[in-house]
Amino acid sequence: MTMQQYPLSKPVPIGPVTIGGGGPLALIAGPCVIEERDSLLLTARLVARTAAEFGLPVVFKASFDKANRMSLDSYRGPGLEKGLGLLAEVKHETGLPVVTDIHTPDQAAPVAAVVDLLQIPAFLCRQTDLIVAAAETGKPILVKKGQFMAPEDMGPVVAKAAGAAGLLLAERGSAFGYHRLVVDMRSLAIMRTFGWPVVFDVTHSVQLPGGSGASSGGEREFIAPLSRAAAAAGIDALFVEVHPNPAEAKSDRDTQLPIADLPTLLKQVLAVEAARRAIVEERPQ
Repeated sequence: MTMQQYPLSKPVPIGPVTIGGGGPLALIAGPCVIEERDSLLLTARLVARTAAEFGLPVVFKASFDKANRMSLDSYRGPGLEKGLGLLAEVKHETGLPVVTDIHTPDQAAPVAAVVDLLQIPAFLCRQTDLIVAAAETGKPILVKKGQFMAPEDMGPVVAKAAGAAGLLLAERGSAFGYHRLVVDMRSLAIMRTFGWPVVFDVTHSVQLPGGSGASSGGEREFIAPLSRAAAAAGIDALFVEVHPNPAEAKSDRDTQLPIADLPTLLKQVLAVEAARRAIVEERPQ
């Protein structure tokens, strides 16, 4: 099947923005995990300002808990109650829609009361009860494809999320031996056949799982080339974790993009996206 034969993805409203449906490339950006309040709000303001500069729909991302950290001693976040309070403050101050991840079915309802998009982590993308609980909230869902899954195997995941208000499917690299992820760009095209918007999570795709002993390492230098490649393949949104100073980040310090570098990355990605749209007509057949 050629790209010309692909139907447009279904539009998914997320708060005041829409992703997919042939609309402009969207941005999902924010820090890996909620740290201090001031840092969170600063990052949210900068994400909002950058997205406005480029005229992009944007969803702000931050985790209240990183339940899958490698080490017991790793920082996990402020927890559910405090974290949701801070995300509500981000929404109030910036007007941005917000996404955060959930790890257990009982978290779905309280999180959905605050955020606009529920994220299912890659390690949990086959957890039936979790996906069904997220779908039952009436909010749209972002599901990250597991590092251990083929893109065509996301079909049953799509079926489990049938009751959701909308669905986004994300590529974030596949396991390639130990401490290594690779991105098969065919995955983006294959997941498009399910009809929902496709997201490329670039910062987790450059991760080296367990590559730093008690934590994951990463190769930040490959964020730009992989983002450009994904834009050329065709995506509805780019997911990128950003931080004012990644060297001091409490999680994923080797893969988060310095937020000062976000405008340069977006210029490159949008140039490729414009060229792709000029070449490939994505019209329903």
